[in-house]
Amino acid sequence: MEEAEGIFAVKLARCAVDAEVGNEAPDAGMAPASFDEKRGVFVTLNTYPDGELRGCIGFPEPVYPLGEAIIQAAKHACHDPRFNDLQKDETVTVEVSILTVPELLTVKAEDRPKAIQIGKDGLIMEKGYYRGLLLPQVAVEWEWNNEEFLSHACAKAGLRANAWKSSETRVFTFQAEIYSEVSPRGEIRRYEEK
Repeated sequence: MEEAEGIFAVKLARCAVDAEVGNEAPDAGMAPASFDEKRGVFVTLNTYPDGELRGCIGFPEPVYPLGEAIIQAAKHACHDPRFNDLQKDETVTVEVSILTVPELLTVKAEDRPKAIQIGKDGLIMEKGYYRGLLLPQVAVEWEWNNEEFLSHACAKAGLRANAWKSSETRVFTFQAEIYSEVSPRGEIRRYEEK
């Protein structure tokens, strides 16, 4: 993805967030043609200047065209069930993660820690009806090692922390291009692996 497209993605998400908290319809503007391609996407809202999570919702699978996926994820992030609804007077930054298609990790369960790269891979855990996702940047932000990342992804799915050790648990990896506001409505930067 070109940097200009990543910047547009964040501006589109910001427009959708502002419209949602203002009870208005978002203006998609003139999206690049690439935004018609179906992509997985997550929109993350963080408090400013504290940087605490305020909402994060998205679509792991490429089920919507990118432009529509960004707008829907941004609107839903304002109503993340883990938090109260976002209010107009709150100050947040917007981050957009555009995902590759998740791929099943096909190594033996005991080799899973060696098969993932912190800062590059995101994880999806799946067992029966249980499913949870952690974006690639989460492990870096929390300074988790590979096993900790797997364990936290299991917990996110509602599974025991060591469920990744079971062959019955399916582990998917994906990568993401991540762009975020440095300050609310301010400069937009591409996330660089630390």
